[in-house]
Parts: sequence; C-alpha cells; structure tokens
Amino acid sequence: MKISLLIFTLLSLCSFNAAAEKLYKYQDQQGILHFTDKPPKTGQKLEVVRQLKAAPKQLVWLLHSGEERHPQYYIRNDYAGPVEVEVTITQRDNARTTQELPRRFIIGPGKSDTLFGAGGINERQPWRLSLHYRYMIGSPLSHYSSTASYLPPIAPDAAFQISQAFGGSFSHNDEQNKYAVDIVMPVGTPVYAARSGIVLEAEDDFYKGGANKAYGSEANHIRILHDDGSMAVYAHLELETAQVHPGLTVAAGQLIGYSGNTGFSTGPHLHFAVQINKGMELVSVPFTFINQAGQTEEPVAHAWLRGIASSQLSSAVE
Repeated sequence: MKISLLIFTLLSLCSFNAAAEKLYKYQDQQGILHFTDKPPKTGQKLEVVRQLKAAPKQLVWLLHSGEERHPQYYIRNDYAGPVEVEVTITQRDNARTTQELPRRFIIGPGKSDTLFGAGGINERQPWRLSLHYRYMIGSPLSHYSSTASYLPPIAPDAAFQISQAFGGSFSHNDEQNKYAVDIVMPVGTPVYAARSGIVLEAEDDFYKGGANKAYGSEANHIRILHDDGSMAVYAHLELETAQVHPGLTVAAGQLIGYSGNTGFSTGPHLHFAVQINKGMELVSVPFTFINQAGQTEEPVAHAWLRGIASSQLSSAVE
C-alpha cells in the first residue's frame, strides 16, 4: 500500500545577516538610464534613488535527505564558526525519531553528518511529524573563564571617552550588554580588532539610527570569534564601510571598519562587548583593556580610553 507522509519544518532564527539595500541610478554615455542594487563600475555620476530596507538572510537550515518514508535529518551551517541548534517536536502522529527530541546539537561550518532519522511507528499507516528548530551562534560555554585582555579598538594615537561601561543604566542592563562599553567617537572613526579571530558577521547594510528602540536590530556590526569560543561585537558601525568579511582571519590591531550611529543609538559611538553562547542565549562577559603602560584595567564610565602601539601588544590579545 502507498504510504503518504506530511513533514513540516519550522524555523526560529537567533541571528541574521542582511541582503543588498541601495538602489542606484546612473546614465550611460548613450544617455540611457540604468537602475541597479549594486554599485556599478562606471565613471558616470551616480545617484542613490532610495535606500532599501535590509532583508534577513538565513544562514542555518534543518534539512532532510534519503527516502521519503525514512528521511534523514542534518544541518547546513553557513557561518564560518560553530552554532548550537535545538530541535523539538511540535506535533507527531504515528511517528518516531531515531534520537530522543528535544535535543541540542553543536554544528561546525558546512554540512553536518546525519543527526537523526524519522519514520512511522506503524509502517502501514500514514505518519506526520512537525519539527521546530532554533539556533544560537557559537559553541555553548557554560563555565567560561578567560585570562585574555583586549587591545583598545582604536588607533594608537587616539583617545576617546567611555560614556557607558559595565552595568550602565541607560542600555547595559540586559545579559547581552551587561558587560559592554560605549566609546564616544565621530562617525567615520577607524575601528580596529581588539583581539585576533575569525569574522562571523560583518553587517554594514543598515543606514538608520536613533533613540527609538525600534532601531535595536538595525545596528551595523562585526562579530569576531576568538580561539576560546568567545566573540567580540563591534556595533553601530557606519553604512557600507566594513573592511572585513565573514570567514576572514584577522589579527589584533587590524582595521575592520569605521564607527557610525546606526541602530538604537543616541549619538555616534562604538559599542564593544565580549559575548558567549550560554544556554542558547548570548551573554556578555567581563573583560579588561590593555593600557599604555602595558597593564590591564577594567573600563570605567567617563574615563578616557587611549589606543596603544603595536609594540605594546602581548600574547594576551593574540
């Protein structure tokens, strides 16, 4: 007899990138008008007709292969680093899985091996299985501890004031930002990697910013994965000025982008935090900067943060 199957896959994203967002207009030498969403290679004068809203870009999928009667499930991860994926069953009818669900899987970049299979309990009857999955960027670090200190993410000859430090009352009162610093600096100020690592995200498509919390998810940012599993986040960056791309290995002190005023922001500044994946949530952790004397110190609100020369770098930020 023919067996009919209904398999549904539901997605919940915990992180995203965005797609193209500008529409350009230019006139060629023959006088013909052209419109494109990518900066054209032309010597003709360009006009930005409008700024398009950046759209979410999916980077993690729960997929299946094999026979329709006995599908095998796996994850495709397009990040340059690991993700943690939780798969749960939302509905089942005469269905079984070869692994008990819910279950969390740690998936490296690329395609995973088969994680589990599914099929009918009674093979003579139709079966239905609905799955839901969510993911968090980074490997889980439930007991994180680090001895690394960080290079100030500014030029060696620069000095900028810290407007908000750990536990700042304005916006550093949630787990993702509890141990973050805001460094006041003009739009277009060079931003440097505070520690070496691999670029996981380089979002520079957003162009809006302001004190409205509706802009909270529209901050241009760069996320760099360190060798101990922690991740540095550099946020509120300027539109289309990222100097790195996902998958690139960067060194401490390398130029990565330029400061801006995008997202939930009351003025131009750089938001810097070190985060880990803890229990499928992004959690910020304390860190120290290296000062000009080569010593480490915790950032303090209203203090001046001064850049240091490469000759003052140590293995602490490598």
